[in-house]
Amino acid sequence: MKYLAIDLGLKRIGIAYSAHKDIVTPLPVVIRKNRNQAAGEVKKTIQEWEIDAVVVGVPLGGSSEAEMRRRIEHFMNLVDFEGAVFFQDEAGSSKEAESMMKGEMKQIRDGRIDSLSAMIILQRYLAANKNK
Repeated sequence: MKYLAIDLGLKRIGIAYSAHKDIVTPLPVVIRKNRNQAAGEVKKTIQEWEIDAVVVGVPLGGSSEAEMRRRIEHFMNLVDFEGAVFFQDEAGSSKEAESMMKGEMKQIRDGRIDSLSAMIILQRYLAANKNK
């Protein structure tokens, strides 16, 4: 099964890939100019990597969960992905990604942190679903 993780943001969309349950690779970030352009780039990545399922980070249990799910569902409709879409708690993934970079270029927002966040989200999902 090939997975793509998405850390959906208003300016950048972090993405990560896994075809093996033990290896997750961050991919180049999608710089979001508008919804349609961003959805088109994500769709292209899904097609390129022959993705079977998408895992999207969402703040589970938080006050913004319902709003984020609505935004994610709208975005995924624009992507026009026919496979399964799963939600994974993204709590703390950005902070964890920042600490992985050990202060190296922490202030530069070029998307590396966003794709590392997507990698963490996918690692969490795969770990939680290891025996399925």
